[in-house]
Amino acid sequence: MAGTGKTVTRVDLCEAVYQKVGLSRTESSAFVELVLKEITGCLEKGETVKLSSFGSFMVRKKGERIGRNPKTGTEVPISPRRVMVFKPSAILKQRINAGGAGNGADSSE
Repeated sequence: MAGTGKTVTRVDLCEAVYQKVGLSRTESSAFVELVLKEITGCLEKGETVKLSSFGSFMVRKKGERIGRNPKTGTEVPISPRRVMVFKPSAILKQRINAGGAGNGADSSE
């Protein structure tokens, strides 16, 4: 699952649990679904989900505002809503930046 640029799916997560934890595929799938359901439930209630050394998932309220249709230029009201945001931990940021270029150097050539 590391550094290939591919999208990790539920199936990939279930397979990783199966390979590394030793649960059956059915149990691994149920475990992953249970974790995702718990995180989703907390976010639906407006709670912050903090995962140590990973980051925090939070729900923010956005107020009503006026937007603009880029094609016509017509002003359109955008209704108030709740959005989910993710804030990575400092540890996760370090790991991503250290592992991104292979040797930790910035490769912006």
